[in-house]
Amino acid sequence: MNDPCVEHFIQYLEGEKNASEHTISNYLIDIRQYCEITWGEEAQPPYNWKATDRFSARKFLVFFQKLELAPTTTRRKLSALRSFYKFLLREEYVELNPFSGLTLPKKGNYLPQILSVSEIEKLLNAPEKYAETQETKNPKVRLWREYMVARDAAILELLYSTGMRINELAKLPEERIDLLSGVARVRGKGKKERLCPLGSPAIRAVIKNLELRENVWLLEGTKGARSPIFLNKNGGPITARSIERLMKKYVLFCGFNTELTPHSLRHSFATHLLDAGADLRSVQELLGHASLSTTQIYTHVSVERLKEVYQLAHPRA
Repeated sequence: MNDPCVEHFIQYLEGEKNASEHTISNYLIDIRQYCEITWGEEAQPPYNWKATDRFSARKFLVFFQKLELAPTTTRRKLSALRSFYKFLLREEYVELNPFSGLTLPKKGNYLPQILSVSEIEKLLNAPEKYAETQETKNPKVRLWREYMVARDAAILELLYSTGMRINELAKLPEERIDLLSGVARVRGKGKKERLCPLGSPAIRAVIKNLELRENVWLLEGTKGARSPIFLNKNGGPITARSIERLMKKYVLFCGFNTELTPHSLRHSFATHLLDAGADLRSVQELLGHASLSTTQIYTHVSVERLKEVYQLAHPRA
């Protein structure tokens, strides 16, 4: 956005808040939507931020309520605009924050979608099983599919083995994975780094991916100085959106709930650790959560699972 106030805000997020690219991108999306709702899609920057009031903030809230978005999504958008106007107020661009007194929608009792251990096993085997249903006599296509199976299997293994977010995985450079020690150095939200242990199946899957990646580079002739771990069809780095698409493909192939996403593997990772007796603080560190309260949602999931077992097993349930 070519607006001096927005550009100053982005500088503030990068310099003072040390915000990640993903966070900044979300702020820009929310601010752009606010501008379109307030001034119309044809309006061009710079915008008259002083002209907005509590009615424009309320209009923004009602717009998303009519779309029946999840309360958590609406809360995030309102929080983004509240932070933006708080900055504008601090820098004396405006005289009031129209979002300061606005009541956020209630979060509701949201429990994350997770897979059982047996479902995880089926999903992790899906790339190879899916490839068996696809036939081709073209040697180039066959070589690519061989790599794609190894790549997709390694991606799913890493997501479940480490609990990484998909953006963290998509941007993970090769030099941050130590296959000998079985550890990945992950840069998460706020550019904070954490160590993620790798399970043996994940290490084997990554090694196979790297071996077959060389064949694709020879085929495409696209090897560069900086090596992405996972390649797309053009020989470049795979994107988070592509990871979402491949996950959707294998979820449908397995016949699972279509609402499952790559983030469901992160949820499953945390829940299975807690089910097996891991302490909450350790899971918090592995997930890269700044607050323990964020991690506690997984204790509720585990309690729900315990209730299911109780209802099935106890004679007087």
